[in-house]
Amino acid sequence: MAAPSKPVGLGGPRSPACPEPPPTRFHQVHGANIRMDPSGTRATRVESFAHGVCFSREPLAPGQVFLVEIEEKELGWCGHLRLGLTALDPASLASVPEFSLPDLVSLGHSWVFAITRHHNRVPREGQTEAEAAVPSGPQTLLVEPYLRIQQFRIPRDRLVGRSRPGLYSHLLDQLYEQNVLPPTARRSRLGVLFCPREDGTADMHIIINGEDMGPSARGLPAAQPLYAVVDVFASTKSVRLVQLEYGSFCLHVCTCRPEEGTRPDCEPPCGCWELNSGPLEEQSVLLTSEPSLQPQPKPIFDPRLLENLTHLLLVF
Repeated sequence: MAAPSKPVGLGGPRSPACPEPPPTRFHQVHGANIRMDPSGTRATRVESFAHGVCFSREPLAPGQVFLVEIEEKELGWCGHLRLGLTALDPASLASVPEFSLPDLVSLGHSWVFAITRHHNRVPREGQTEAEAAVPSGPQTLLVEPYLRIQQFRIPRDRLVGRSRPGLYSHLLDQLYEQNVLPPTARRSRLGVLFCPREDGTADMHIIINGEDMGPSARGLPAAQPLYAVVDVFASTKSVRLVQLEYGSFCLHVCTCRPEEGTRPDCEPPCGCWELNSGPLEEQSVLLTSEPSLQPQPKPIFDPRLLENLTHLLLVF
């Protein structure tokens, strides 16, 4: 395990948040086997299965999603992508740990979640493990264009993975949208964010293809800068960042209950990333530049095609 020769520094107190967070980029500090593209948005592990730990360039804002898409897979390794958060300043590390689990976590002030082919959902308060294992059945984008996690509403259109344009792309897009494919499949999109709580702590949430996996870690220091951690580990060879289009953001923590809606003094809805203005019922079209997300009749999916489709795209 790589251990720093000097004390690892925590980030200072969080500065006042800007109305909209800057585009996400990878930090210039990363594992020895990582090669970063010039834009800082694509990370590729060039050899071995380890030394692939990456960080976000800037600390995340509350509710901001650090979203990656799996670009390349490499057969022959056991294990997959790992996501999480750290209060350690990457620039203060004497050396980047070989693994996020357990090396980085053992340094303290770090929380990392290992993504697996199955069983990524974690129980919420008052929920059993058996209940958490049942998929929530995410709504289609045109029915529910927002994903709600505690006090935040996040536009779902870019959270969901999608296939490359082709003969079966419209069918595969439905599989990503319904979270049927394994989260470790090529083109899957995975994100991490934190949600502050009233007691001064925060919960870490993992999002897989537009579905919230629940609070995978609790008690994070919400007042400290929290950097995203992406470990390009084992069978995951390359990832790229996906930018979310934020309109306006209110850092006021909403105390409204979801079933009650928002209060009149919440403009825009508290703690919400807003994509389109105006009531949702007036938004007959989800504004997006992605052709695959434009409203159109969806063909009936035949489950018998799943085996052929996944074989063609080698998503496993």
